[in-house]
Amino acid sequence: MLEKKNFYINGTWTPPKNKQNIEVINPATEKACALISLGGKEDIHDAVVAAKEAFKSWGFSTKEERIELLEKLYVLYKKRWNDISEAITLEMGAPKDFSTKLQTGTGASHIKSFIRYLKDFEFERGLGDHAKNQRILYEPKGVCALITPWNWPINQVCLKVIPALAAGCTMVLKPSELAPLSAIIIAELIDEAGFPKGVFNLVNGDGAITGDALTSHPDVNMISFTGSTRAGALISQNAAKDFKRVSLELGGKGANIIFKDADPEAIERGALRCFRNSGQSCNAPTRMLVEKSMYNEAVQRLKKYADDFKVDDPNKEGEHIGPVISETQFNKIQGLIQKGIDEGAKLVSGGPGKPDGLKDGYYVKPTVFADVNNSMNIARTEIFGPVLSVIPFDTEEEAIEIANDTDYGLTNYIQTQDGEKVQRVARKLRSGMVDVNGAGIAVDAPFGGYKHSGIGREAGKEGLIEFLEVKSVGGWS
Repeated sequence: MLEKKNFYINGTWTPPKNKQNIEVINPATEKACALISLGGKEDIHDAVVAAKEAFKSWGFSTKEERIELLEKLYVLYKKRWNDISEAITLEMGAPKDFSTKLQTGTGASHIKSFIRYLKDFEFERGLGDHAKNQRILYEPKGVCALITPWNWPINQVCLKVIPALAAGCTMVLKPSELAPLSAIIIAELIDEAGFPKGVFNLVNGDGAITGDALTSHPDVNMISFTGSTRAGALISQNAAKDFKRVSLELGGKGANIIFKDADPEAIERGALRCFRNSGQSCNAPTRMLVEKSMYNEAVQRLKKYADDFKVDDPNKEGEHIGPVISETQFNKIQGLIQKGIDEGAKLVSGGPGKPDGLKDGYYVKPTVFADVNNSMNIARTEIFGPVLSVIPFDTEEEAIEIANDTDYGLTNYIQTQDGEKVQRVARKLRSGMVDVNGAGIAVDAPFGGYKHSGIGREAGKEGLIEFLEVKSVGGWS
């Protein structure tokens, strides 16, 4: 078993002040694979103090200095690619091919993207020819509390740590205690790259103790959090006491609108996007809205697709999905599947229990419900598992109304060959992102949502600006 009990504070791997260990469970075996420590208030305080002291110099470092260090980090990241991939497979059960190509690959893409945006970003500019003595300065927000989830661990770490470093912020990272191992590798790489001590700090732990201590610390200037909407609300309450800046990337319940002129792969592509990563993606299209003229055909195709969909050991090669992250998550998903049955939705494929032949591990059957209405729990709750709800609609207006009838507003999907319809519907969908005909959202496109899906944006230029304050100076000479 791996032992990763120390925290990275002020450039040194430091033992916890009060020894309290927690196990990291491999979801494919239900057995402990690593031991980490639970950080307390004293550990968090030490890390924040280190970050605050480091900000005195790092906050005024040059763009060129930051680019040089980030480019070193990118080179080192690529050298540890396999280590990161193996850690993600171990800690969260992502199949090895998926972990290598997508989980680790997205982290590398974000590092590369932020370096490019940093090179082009103007931290000082004039207001305009009409006010030649007016200057606009973009300055780092200060000490940042970065709290990342378990479902896309390296993707989310890189979406926060890299732009924070690029902006000149200092930080304390608390990765999910369920999947901390890949984040620890990032700490090792930052150390090896030679970032000044105190700029980046890592303290492991849970939300109730470690996360609360971090988000309520008076010397934290900004909180960037990715996770559940419930936790985001609690963090916002902590932030309000000191008027901390807050960026929240929260839940989703995306609608995938399948019009009758959708391309031939749209149904199966939509199911794959729902099931991928074992359904553990906030932007998954978990509600499939199908035009009634093709509804019965779509349900039959979904049954065949889900019945044939592979669930297997994450250590095997292939395009299958692995387990969900934990026993708690498994039980939640099972409860919601049963709730769907109890509410009268038609179970087309999957259902309660584990797939055949997978006794150990938190494996969930890819599940499809038909004849769902938008008032059912399975249509309104973020299940965060491979569970698809299929809802019929008659008209374009009805589809938009159903899609928008949710507390969330992260990503919606449109499938049609009518370009004018795409533009009409995309404008009316109340979500931060709209994916059309499987085009995907670019790695540097702004990522974030409306309503209960959060505040702020990650990735690309907007993701860098999230870590910057704006200062106006009059009388600049």
